[in-house]
Amino acid sequence: MKRRDFIVLLCSAAPWPLAARAQQKAMPVIGFLSAGSAPSSPDLYLAAFQQGLTETGYVEGQNLTMEYRAAEGHYERLPALAADLVGRKVDVIVTPGTVPARAAKSATSTIPIVFTGVGDPVGAGLVTSLARPGGNLTGFSNIAGELNPKRLELLSELVPQAKVIALLVNPNQPNNERVIQEVQEAARAKGVQLPILKAGAEGEIDAAFATLVELHAGALFVGGDPFFFSRREQFLARASLHAVPASYTWREFAAAGGLISYGVRVTDSFRQAGSYAGRILKGAKPADLPVQQPTTFELVVNLKTANALGLTVPPSILARADEVIE
Repeated sequence: MKRRDFIVLLCSAAPWPLAARAQQKAMPVIGFLSAGSAPSSPDLYLAAFQQGLTETGYVEGQNLTMEYRAAEGHYERLPALAADLVGRKVDVIVTPGTVPARAAKSATSTIPIVFTGVGDPVGAGLVTSLARPGGNLTGFSNIAGELNPKRLELLSELVPQAKVIALLVNPNQPNNERVIQEVQEAARAKGVQLPILKAGAEGEIDAAFATLVELHAGALFVGGDPFFFSRREQFLARASLHAVPASYTWREFAAAGGLISYGVRVTDSFRQAGSYAGRILKGAKPADLPVQQPTTFELVVNLKTANALGLTVPPSILARADEVIE
């Protein structure tokens, strides 16, 4: 039998299994590594990411598979979760936040990584420069740290009688010292005392709110952290219980009952991350895709919450607000 006839016979004898295996191998896989909870429908950020993928021609379940890994706030689990995705030979890894991005970078130097929500990608050692990332990482910076002084200023303006404003951070975040320093400088400029509270677990969040009473704190500045975001219902419930005015990074807090939020429009960066991931699947190299910085920032004020706390929102803040929830 000729070799050509043998190959034809072999293929015709089992056409479906071979076709199925070829199709399965051709479908790309994106690994999604989260420090908080795993995204799920109707998660706004996941929807935005999938929109970005769709814009590049990829739809999960049709011509793309997603593998989700979440540390649920236990940051020490991230290295093993990243290694698991690498072991599964995913085509791209997406990492919201600095700590997951670092874990993914340590796990692989070849699989492309797209990060979002990283304050200082160069300082964190993720990329060589914003314009020329180099290596296998690129993504989107949120420059959240640069917004912290403004957030403190807004909170102080909203609660002028507060002479003590507590700052709550996650001790597992690598950039804590920088955040603390930035907010402390802003607090000194306002003549406000700034005790530091830390919470890296669910129970520690409750303990931090209980400490506010002992500190006679007039307001609370909640640092931006993926674990905090995943526990936003707990934050809002405790803030309501203790009747403490609190400032947050993400609009989702204010939309769900938080007093005020100021930060980047995170859905934009997730949509763009989906677009970057799609472009990489089509052959683009992370080293050739510059790290993007946000251009849009949102100030959201919840008037209903302000009224419940007995606060009058100054016209100056209302005039600057992008969204006022009544």
